[in-house]
Amino acid sequence: METTSPLAVALISGGLDSMVAAASMKAAGYRLLALSIDYNQRHQIELAAARRIAGVLGAERHVVLPLDLRAFGGSALTAEIDVPKSGVGSDIPVTYVPARNTIFLSLSLGWAEAAGARDLVIGVNALDYSGYPDCRPEFVAAFEDMAALATKAGVEGDRFRIHAPLQHMTKADIVREGTRLGLDLGMSWSCYDPAPGGVHCGLCDSCRLRAKGFEEAGIPDPTRYAG
Repeated sequence: METTSPLAVALISGGLDSMVAAASMKAAGYRLLALSIDYNQRHQIELAAARRIAGVLGAERHVVLPLDLRAFGGSALTAEIDVPKSGVGSDIPVTYVPARNTIFLSLSLGWAEAAGARDLVIGVNALDYSGYPDCRPEFVAAFEDMAALATKAGVEGDRFRIHAPLQHMTKADIVREGTRLGLDLGMSWSCYDPAPGGVHCGLCDSCRLRAKGFEEAGIPDPTRYAG
């Protein structure tokens, strides 16, 4: 019997947010194509996590696309710049990768149009995050408008939808939602700078936000942190 469930391209980084965002789409009845970008980031642990997550979520296909952003640099994740570990500040940190979500959503859009999908999902949120400009609702809305202008499907009136189901959640909300969906949140990886032994450093912005989310949610944190 031919399925009538809609198809969505889900950006899966291996992190907590992208895992919960993709799972929420699956729970809403979407079939998933999973896209992860190997941008020669500081470590490969998150890509191993992305592969596990794509498998658990039953993605019909998982593409790990190589795109070496170290050729550009400009970020602590793509250049020899120390990852800050003094706490989450108010400025955009050096872990911001220039235009990363614009690049990644563009690749998702290309695959979606080729595959006949009209839905894209990304795990950005604009509450408990590091202040990246490409996580804001204005960015998501603007990209959706751009997609209507930049694609054959769009100009023919078959618009793409960018789903950001975590957009207005705190990290604690995200932890609760992942738990509600029955996910093993310990499968996800958040750390920017893994400690020896392949454990979370516990000090980078992403580790701090992750730990804060579990603590505020009142849910045991399955993450292994250094020390």
